[in-house]
Parts: sequence; C-alpha cells; structure tokens
Amino acid sequence: MAETRPDEQSLDRAENSGSIRLVLVVALALVGAVVSLLLLGRDNADPWIIGLLTVLAVVGVFALFAFAAGLLRFGIPDARDELARRIVDTATEGMSIVDPLGRVLYANPRYREITGTDAQEDARPVERLFTSDPDASEAVYRLAQGVRDGKAMVEEVRVAGAPGEPVRWLRLGARPSGSGGRANRSVIWTVSDLTRERERQENAFLELQHAIDYLDHAPAGFFSVGTGGAIHYINATLVDWLGYDLAEFGPGGLTVADLVPGPAAALLTSLAPTPGSVRTEVLDLDLRRKNGQTLPVRIWHRVAFASDGTPGASRTLVVNRSRDDNAADPLRAAEVRFARFFHNSPIAIATIDRTGRVAQANAMFARLFGGGEAEEGRRMAELVAEASRTALGAALAQALEGKAPGSPVDVVLAGEGARSARLFAAPVEDGEGGDAVIVYAIETTEQRALEAQFAQSQKMQAVGQLAGGVAHDFNNVLTAIIGYSDLLLANARPTDPSFQDVMQIKQNANRAAGLVRQLLAFSRRQTLRPQVLKLGDVMSDLSMLLRRLIGETVKLEVKEGRDLWPVKADLNQLEQVVVNLAVNARDAMPDGGTLTIRTTNVTSAEAARYADAGLPPADHVLIEVEDTGTGIPAEIIDKIFEPFFSTKEVGKGTGLGLSTVYGIVKQTGGTLQVASEPGSGATFRVFLPRYVPDVQEAPAKAAEAPAKTTDLTGRGTLLLVEDEEAVRAFAARALASRGYQVLEAGSGIEALEVMVEHGSEVELVLSDVVMPEMDGPTLLKELRAANPDIKVIFMSGYAEEAFAKNLPEGAAFGFLPKPFTLKQLVETVKRTLGRDG
Repeated sequence: MAETRPDEQSLDRAENSGSIRLVLVVALALVGAVVSLLLLGRDNADPWIIGLLTVLAVVGVFALFAFAAGLLRFGIPDARDELARRIVDTATEGMSIVDPLGRVLYANPRYREITGTDAQEDARPVERLFTSDPDASEAVYRLAQGVRDGKAMVEEVRVAGAPGEPVRWLRLGARPSGSGGRANRSVIWTVSDLTRERERQENAFLELQHAIDYLDHAPAGFFSVGTGGAIHYINATLVDWLGYDLAEFGPGGLTVADLVPGPAAALLTSLAPTPGSVRTEVLDLDLRRKNGQTLPVRIWHRVAFASDGTPGASRTLVVNRSRDDNAADPLRAAEVRFARFFHNSPIAIATIDRTGRVAQANAMFARLFGGGEAEEGRRMAELVAEASRTALGAALAQALEGKAPGSPVDVVLAGEGARSARLFAAPVEDGEGGDAVIVYAIETTEQRALEAQFAQSQKMQAVGQLAGGVAHDFNNVLTAIIGYSDLLLANARPTDPSFQDVMQIKQNANRAAGLVRQLLAFSRRQTLRPQVLKLGDVMSDLSMLLRRLIGETVKLEVKEGRDLWPVKADLNQLEQVVVNLAVNARDAMPDGGTLTIRTTNVTSAEAARYADAGLPPADHVLIEVEDTGTGIPAEIIDKIFEPFFSTKEVGKGTGLGLSTVYGIVKQTGGTLQVASEPGSGATFRVFLPRYVPDVQEAPAKAAEAPAKTTDLTGRGTLLLVEDEEAVRAFAARALASRGYQVLEAGSGIEALEVMVEHGSEVELVLSDVVMPEMDGPTLLKELRAANPDIKVIFMSGYAEEAFAKNLPEGAAFGFLPKPFTLKQLVETVKRTLGRDG
C-alpha cells in the first residue's frame, strides 16, 4: 500500500476515549486496599484477601469475555473505523469536522489542498477562511445558521482570489453531526472546487452565443416548430424578412399558423409519424408578412421521430424566393407562382404513381388526410377506411389504364371521427413512368352529416304522418266502441250479467284511446292547452312524484337554475315529458344509480354550442335529464324516437314513451337532443323557447273550469255531419235520446243540401274535420257565408291547431276531441247552445 505524503496527511485531533484520572483512581484504590489489609494483621486479613482476589478474578473473567465479544478493545484499531477513514481521506471533496468551540477535529487531505493549508499548519475552519470576501462570508453565515437549526444546507459561492490569482467557484455544505445536543453538536463541513466545471459551462455558453449570432445573421431563415405549431426558435434574418419584432415570438406568442396562411400550416405540423426515422421535406410555400403581404420561400423541413412515433421539434431552413417573381428565368418565376396556387388551392390535390403511392400533395390534401405534403411514400389506400378501399382501388385502376372514372368516389377517411370525402381521379400522360394519376378531393363530412340529419327528419315526418293517419282512423273506431258502450250502460243495471262485460269493453277502449293519444303526440297532432309556466314551480311539484316513480335504488338530484325564463307549454304534456324521460332513465339503471335533472337558461350566444342538435340562435330554457345507466348503443340511437321501437322485454313497454316526448317537444316548438356512450349513461336535453309576452298582449285571464252540467237533456235541431257511419249513428242516437232533433249528413256536400231544406231550423252543426268531397273547414266557410251566426262544433281526432290554420281568421267554433263519450258529447252540445241549466 502506498504511503501518504506528508503534505497529504489528514489532521486528526479526536480525543482518546480513555481517561488517566480513572487509571489513577483504580491504582490508588488497590494501594489503599493493600495498606488496609496490612493494618488488619495476617490472621484477620486472610478472608479479605481471598475476597479481593475473587472480585479481581471475576472482573478479569468478564473483561476477557467482553474482549472476545468485541465489547472492549485494548489499543487495537477497529477495522471498520480504518475503512471509513480511508474512504474519507481519499474523497474528491474536502471534508472537515469542527467542534462547538470552532476547533477543527478532523480534516481530510482534499480539504487541506482546497483551503491551501500545509501539513505543518493547523487547518482553519470554513467560517474563518472567507472573512475577507463579503459574498462568501454571507453564504457561510447562512450555512452556520442552518446547522444551528438542525438543517443540512448547500450553497455555491464565487471566491475572488488574491491579485493575479483566478476566481474560484466553490460548493460549500454543512450539516450537524449525529451526537450531542444542539448546542454541543459538531459540524461536518464539505468543500468542492467547481472552477473547472464552471469554466467549461462558460465556454459552452460562449460557443452557443457565437452559433446563435452566426445563425441570426445567416443569409437564410431558420425556425423550429414544436408540437401544436408553437415556434421554439426563429432567427433574426427570418424575423426581419417577415417584418415582425423578435419579442413577438416565444411562449404564448406567434405560432406557425400565423406565419403560414391557410391550410399550408398542416404541411409543417402534421407529418405522418414514422417511428425511429428522420424525415426531410422540401416545400415551396408562401409565408405571411406582418403587413399581410406574402413571402414566397422554399423550405427544407426536417423532423426526427422517436421510437414510439412521437415527433420532436422541427429544424426548418428557409430560402427567400421573392426575387424569383421578377427573375429573368421565366421557368423559375412560373415555378414559384405554381407553388403558390398549388398550396393555396381550396381543393385537395395529390399525384399518385403507378404503385398507388402518393408522390406529391398540396397543403389542403395534407390537412384533409392528416399528414404532411409528402405523405409521400404512403399508399393512397392507407389514407381511407378499409370499407372504402375497394371502390377507391377500382377508380385508381381505371385511371391507370388512361380512362377517366365515370363518377366520383365517396370514401370514409382513415382515423377517428368518421370524416368523409369525395374523390375525383384523372389519368396523367407520362411516358417516363412518374406520376400516373391526379386525385382531387373535397371534404364532405359536414354535407354527410346534414344529409343524415335531413334523412332522419324526413323519416320521422313520414312515420309521424303514418301514425297520425292510423290514429285518426282508430279514433273513429274507438268513438263508436265507447259510444255504444255508454248506450248499453245507460240502459243496463249494475246487477245485469252483461254489465261488467260492457264495462270491460269501455275500459279497454279507453286504454286504446290512450295509446292513440301517444301516437297523436308523436305526429304532433294532439290537442294542447299551452299556458305560461315557470319551470322552477313545475319541477318542485314533480319532484315528489319522480322520487316515488324511480324507486329507492336510484338517487334523484334536481339542480334548478336561478332566474329561469318563462316558457309557454301545456302543463300536463310537459310533465309527461319529464316523467317519461325519468322512467326511461330508471329502467336503464337496473342496479341503481343517479338520475340528475338540471334546468338552466341558454342564451342565444350559448345556443351555438348545440348547433348540431338544430337549436336555432335564440333564448331557450334547458331541461337536462342525465342518468348513469347502461347507455344507448350507437346503432340504435337514431331509432329510439320511433313509435313502438323498444329494447325492453315483451310486455314491459309499448315503445311509445320517447316518441311521445319527441312529439310533445316538437309541437311545443322546442328542440330535443340526446347524447350517450354505452356504459356511461345517457343525457336527454329538452330546449323550450323563452316566452316573451307581446307588448300589446292583454294580461291572460285564468282559465275558468267549465261548469258541470247535471241535466243532460236538451231541445233544438242539430245537423250531424260525419262520414263514418258508426260514429254518426251513435251520435245521432245519443242526441235524439236526450231530446234533440238530429239531421244527418255523410259529407259536406250533403250537409249543404240539408241546410238548403232545413236551414232556418238548424241551431247547431256538429261536423267531422276530415271528410271526402268537402272537409270541415270548407263546410264552415260555406255555412257562415249563408248564416254568419250559426254555431259549429268540430269533432276530430287531431288537435284543433292542425286545421284551425285553414279557417278564416277569427272564426269561432267549438271543438270535441275524439274519441268522446256520450256524456262529453251531450255536455259540449248543451254548453255551446248556451243551455247549461
């Protein structure tokens, strides 16, 4: 082992753990014991001598055991202490231990070397080394204070040397030792020389400054683009060309989209990822100056991709080609102009070689297909969804044969979002085997969405018309069933055997009438009684009912917005909308969940967020019903509002709940939107127009409930116009049995003929709305022309609003919705005649 040089020896003033005083005490004790024994005499001293020897023997035996166990050492150094000392002595940083009195107990050779202490001198503590340097002494003071608080701290200081000596950088550290109290604790100081490291850093910084200076004043532009188009660096030359100030670039400043106009920015930010590769593209573009003018340039755009395909920051060299516009070479000027037109075209254009790969593409093509200009090398078929590749391949094959395809190809683009485009392929005559096909593409995503929305609207309208027609015919049938049931019940006693059978017929007919009303709601032809409502009051009244309906396993949360605008709607129908949505949400959460109902105002400005639902830009009030259930699969979400469509088990639903909601919302003038993801629940949004009263509108009077008629008999001559024979026969018989004289007609033409013969006798006309030859509104016009004061009641399964628009403005008439009972018929007639007594 090499010996340590005298100037590299460490300083060690650690005190010996032994004590000379303890040795003297033990020696004096033994001498005193011997003298005492001599004074006792030989005969009396023998037992004491034996006892003393026994004690000493026991102490000696225990000492031997302690030595063997390593608990006692007799001047033999511990190997572990020796190893620790060697490690500290050979450390690259200086280390010293200072006691509370400021004395250096230990200092390794590196400490003596850094502090410049000779082997013959005593090492000085750190606190006394830098008293002449203000900056260093302040740092040492902070370190000493930290140690007194029990903290370990490190600081870097710049130490100015003596005249002619270089400046040094030191890293000072201090930490308390692990023994003794806070006041009596020694301090371990460390000193590291960082001068060479700082010199290397300064040299590297100077070299970087020189490189940046050269780059800033280079005759070409340079910039670097990160993810998202952020500009990480741009040189002064390019900044000067563009007319900007360098301070305008940086975090949160200008991006590549501010420099590259239009879709051409996609060429720099959307290169197709190629894991582990470096791609370089040569592009001819126009940059946008600060004053709005264009700067034609040619750029070399270089991007390195990580092994996972993540792109790094780009390295882009820019050459100014503005002089080429007026160059003597017409070919170069034409090339610049063509590049400008090519990349600023609103149509995506690409050339395809004979292998089906993209050879060159413009900026719009890059933005449409999500890649850089040179999606170059990628097969055209890879840019569209798999389902569209067969049609695209056929069109390209036909173009490769020199034939122009007869029609464009509609394709779905690859990737997420289901974007679509229409492609046109044209052959290229090239004898050298280069570009073979030019592909023109126009994005049709928005157009497809509008077509799908229109087709869905048309389908719902057609289904609504069918449902309305079916409902109308059913209403005529149900009117006859319910009416004749009433006639039978009027002449029967509850004790008759057939009484209960007739009651069952009427009850089931009423159930059928309820289904018909739901169909009419879907077709938007039901009778509504709109009134101005405050949604806060409506939801408060509904909350208790909803909690009973959804059960205990579903948690109901009602979050009402503040200062909700009024709406105009039918209270009963609006309640049915909320109840139907809540029940559907409950059924979608068989294992329980949370049903949340929110109400809030949606301003005309906020309506743009729901433009995909067809919400017009006006003020609305929103009712949002959200559940945490199973969600709605994408393949059926367009069918959920169709009548009789249901995903529930047979017997657990009619399939009319959501169709009723759809019809009521639409008939009220509102908008309905649904959003759902399978497994994440569904959200139904009902938008109702804000009600703004007309300035000239008179205050609405509270609707008075019609007085109940107790006497159902009457007198007078009535004209009954109904093309359905069963309904006409029932109504005529019912009215005649109550004392009225009834004249019958099967159509509007027959009614006019009857009026010619008995016009002076007829006091009231009861007419169906939809009839052959002449409908009800036309009949009313003819009747009022001859007799302006004649009273008319329309009977219809449709809402009165469905035909009132065909009547003269201000025309007065009564209305009796089908199906109706005998009592409803007689009460309406008597009330219209003004004979309720």
